[in-house]
Amino acid sequence: MLRAAREQAPQACPADRSPHRERRWDRLVLVVCAISALTVGLASAPNTSQHAWGLFAAAGYVCAALAAARTPTPWARVPATIAVVGAAVLPLLYLTAIGRAQMEVGVVERSADLLFSSGTPYHPAPHAVRDFNPYLPGMALFGVPHMLFGPAAFTSARLWFLLGFLAALAAAVRALTGKRTTGSRPPNGTVLRGTALTGALWLTACPVVALPLSIGGVDPPVVALLCLALAFTHRGSAVPAGLAIGAAAALKWTAWPAVPVIVAVLAVIAGKRAALTCAAVASALAALAIGPVALVDGGAFYQNVVLYPFGLGPTASSAQSPLLGHLIVLAVPHGETVTMALIASSAVGTGLSLLLRPPRTTTAAADRLALGLALAILLSPATRVGYAIYPVVLVAWPRFTARLATERPAPRPHPGERPHLRPTVASRLCTGTASGDPSPRHRTSTRTPTGSPSPHRRPRHPDAAGDPRPTPGALRSPKRP
Repeated sequence: MLRAAREQAPQACPADRSPHRERRWDRLVLVVCAISALTVGLASAPNTSQHAWGLFAAAGYVCAALAAARTPTPWARVPATIAVVGAAVLPLLYLTAIGRAQMEVGVVERSADLLFSSGTPYHPAPHAVRDFNPYLPGMALFGVPHMLFGPAAFTSARLWFLLGFLAALAAAVRALTGKRTTGSRPPNGTVLRGTALTGALWLTACPVVALPLSIGGVDPPVVALLCLALAFTHRGSAVPAGLAIGAAAALKWTAWPAVPVIVAVLAVIAGKRAALTCAAVASALAALAIGPVALVDGGAFYQNVVLYPFGLGPTASSAQSPLLGHLIVLAVPHGETVTMALIASSAVGTGLSLLLRPPRTTTAAADRLALGLALAILLSPATRVGYAIYPVVLVAWPRFTARLATERPAPRPHPGERPHLRPTVASRLCTGTASGDPSPRHRTSTRTPTGSPSPHRRPRHPDAAGDPRPTPGALRSPKRP
């Protein structure tokens, strides 16, 4: 009886374990996000967009944590939606209504006016901080609606930063869950799309993403294009990956370190020819966007895009977060030279690592890129804590998309293979079915639930077929030699 009970006991699948036994990291993450947002709000000046965002976001994260406490499923969609609404949507609507935005919004909108009036988005003789435009020429495209239709809620560059981020992120998810180059679609497409939507919501709810989306930061569309390039790289699509990384490189300098990393991992995944194609497409697109503007007024380009962002010009940059590079400039003689040497050394070290030990997966490539950008942000003399969006998203995004990207349709069975031996999705995921039946390797009988023998397997012993009568050969005595 004990043996029969063991045979009838269902084999538990790891995916079917009760949720209360799993560690609920989502609740802790939401609490940490609430504390971080409240700290930003209280540490900022009362009349700034950061102050308003901190108060809104802290309340949103608290509500999301309470919803997560009542949700049995970890990392569910409902808490993520509440966090996005409280940390991104409501602050964005409030700040848009009162006309308060980050200084970058006005810089981008003015750069579009200058681009169409003088052929360059850069002020020829900048003096004040607001006169400088530290971004590459492609960033001026986000200010074109304001230039064409004037000041309005739908023409603000902040809104188009958000739309650019969402469009690139949706394209990245589509690249991972859509059709492959062979024309096949992953199984359970609806489930994968739902998982992708939930993951995108959690990524958007992260404070380093929600804050710039609400106040008008320029980094979200850049990092979303990097995610799109990684998605195409995982598929081995060289031309789309080159277009994505080239578009990001035309917006801001922070995307340029991704070019050699993407090329290195693409050489491992798809071959050297695909890597060279990606590098050529990215370089051509970036050169097409930057070259003509640099030729119109090279002095303005150099002063705005090279000297000012690195803190090497006569006007101090507004990015003055107390990180290591800024502290070196304040405490060490010739600190600018020291920080530039440190940044160059870290870049050389990252480049050598790509040559000697190239990353073999997109996750490893994203980690390598995140490390290089983190060192550059930490050592730069003019930097901001908000630049942490790059390493945080680059570390989180490939791990979230790993489950989406590794799903493949089940291989077609061999024509001569017996039906009961063909692998199924359930047999690959766990040892037992959802109904609790044990897997074939744990069964000791080939009987069907009705007691009749299986039509696919011949019994090895008469008793296995349910016939208690012995065969005639069993009654004969063995012949002696």
